[in-house]
Amino acid sequence: MKNILLVFTGGTIGSTATAGTINTSEAAGFKLIQLFQQHDARHHDIHFKCIRPLQLLSENLAPAAWEILIQAVEAEMTNPYDGIIVTHGTDTLAFTAAALGLYFNALRIPLLLVSSDYPLEHPKANGLTNFIAAVEFIRQQKGGGVFVPYTNRNQVTQIHLGTRLASSLQLSGDFMSVQGKSYGQFENGLFSFNHAFTRSEVALTADFSKRILLIKPYPGLDYSRFNLGSVDAVLHDLYHSGTACSSTQWGGRFALPAFIKRCRELGIKVYLAPAIKSENAYESTRELLEAGASMVWNTSLECAYVKLLLAYGAFNGEQQREDFLNKDIAGEHVG
Repeated sequence: MKNILLVFTGGTIGSTATAGTINTSEAAGFKLIQLFQQHDARHHDIHFKCIRPLQLLSENLAPAAWEILIQAVEAEMTNPYDGIIVTHGTDTLAFTAAALGLYFNALRIPLLLVSSDYPLEHPKANGLTNFIAAVEFIRQQKGGGVFVPYTNRNQVTQIHLGTRLASSLQLSGDFMSVQGKSYGQFENGLFSFNHAFTRSEVALTADFSKRILLIKPYPGLDYSRFNLGSVDAVLHDLYHSGTACSSTQWGGRFALPAFIKRCRELGIKVYLAPAIKSENAYESTRELLEAGASMVWNTSLECAYVKLLLAYGAFNGEQQREDFLNKDIAGEHVG
C-alpha cells in the first residue's frame, strides 16, 4: 500500500466548464480520483489523504499562496507518506514548481505537481495522464525532490525537475524544461531519466518577499514610468541572448544602465536573468554588468524570481543573499 498526500489547489484540473465559463469546483478533485480508479487496475494499493488548502485559478495566485501551501504540506509531514501530489493550474505552474523545488530542497520523498490543459471532462484533457505518471513515480519509488509530469500534445509524458520548468509556450498548453532538457520520460508504464541533479539541503523559512519588482523587456520600455518606493530589489528579464537595451540612441529613459544607476542611488539592487555564463558576451550585456547589475547565472527566469523572493524574505544579510542566489540549491543551475 502506498500512502499519498493529495493536495488540491484548484486550477483547470480542479475546474469544470459551465455555460462557457471555466471555474474551480470542489467536485473536480474527486472526479480526478474517480477517473484514476477507473483507469488503474491496481488502484486498491493506493491510499489518498486529501486536503484543500487553496482553491483558485492559478492566474490569481500570489506568493502568499505558496506560504499557505507549504504550511499545509508541512503540517502533514508527521504522517508516513510515500509521496505528495499537488494539483495546480498551468498559468503559474512554473513559478510554483520553482517555489516548492527550492523550499523542499531536502525532501526525501517525491512531490509532484499535476496540471491539466483542459477541464477533466474535456476529451483532449491531459490531466489524468499526468496524474497517472505522478502516481506511478511514487509507486515505483523514483526518488525524492519536486517534479512535474506533463504530457504535451502528441508526445510522451515528460518528467520535469521543478526548478527547471519554464512557463508554457505562448498560445499553447505545452511545457518544456529550460534548454529543452527534461529530467526524464514516462512511457508504457516505465521511466527513463536523462541526467542526475544535486541538492544543497539549505534550511529555509517560508517567507517570500513581497517587495521584488520583475520587469520584462520589450522595444520601447520606458523606465521612467516605474515607481520604486516599495521595492527592495529588481529582477530584470533578458532577451534570449542575455541582453537588454543599453543604448541611449532613442533617449535615456529607454536605457537600462540609466535605470540601474537610479536604482543604485536608491539602494535598490538590480539582478538580471536568464543568461548562460560563458567567456563571450554581447557588448550590451557587459554594459549592464558594468553599470552595477548582478546576473543570476544559468537559471530560468521563473526560478531566479522565486530565488530572489526567498533571498529577501528569508535572509537579512547581503552576503547571505548572494551566497544563496549563487548556490545550486535544487538542481536549478543549467549549463
